[in-house]
Amino acid sequence: MASGDTLCRYFPLSAEFCAVFPQLYRRNYHYVLGFDAATDEACTWTDIMPRNYAGGGVTVYLHITDANDTTAAHASYWDVSFETAVGQDIDSDGFAAVQSNHAHPNGTSGIEVVISIPFTNGAQMDSVAAGDKFRLKVNRDANNGSDDWANDAELLAVEIKET
Repeated sequence: MASGDTLCRYFPLSAEFCAVFPQLYRRNYHYVLGFDAATDEACTWTDIMPRNYAGGGVTVYLHITDANDTTAAHASYWDVSFETAVGQDIDSDGFAAVQSNHAHPNGTSGIEVVISIPFTNGAQMDSVAAGDKFRLKVNRDANNGSDDWANDAELLAVEIKET
C-alpha cells in the first residue's frame, strides 16, 4: 500500500464491548458510541491487517463529536492500543502501550472533529504485520486531569491509515 492509504475502518455497530464500555445510541439515525465524561470507557474492534500493508507505521483517526459541550477550550483525552493475535492467549489481554491524543469540541454540537494518533511499526503496534489478526482498543481517558469535556464524547468512526 502507499503512504496515506486506508487500511481499516470501524463504526459503532461493529464495536466489541469491554468491561466498562460506552453507550451505543443514535443521533438523527447516526449510530454513535457515547464515552462518559466521568468514567474511563473502552471498546475494541477485531480485524485482520490487509495483506497489502507494507509494514510501516500507521495513524489512527478518531472521528468524534460532542453531546452538547460546545466550549472549544474543553478537551477529551483518548488512548488507542493494538494487540496482535500472534502468540496471544485469547483468555488474557496483551495490548501494547497506549498512544494518546486529545480533541476539542467543534463549537457546534454534532459537528465532528478528527484527531490523529500516530504509531510507529513494531512495539507501538504490538508488531502487527500484514495478514495478522489483531484488536484495536479505543479508550476515553476521562480520569485524565486535563479531560474537561463536560458531556459524552461521541465516537462516530475510526480509520487506520498507513503512514
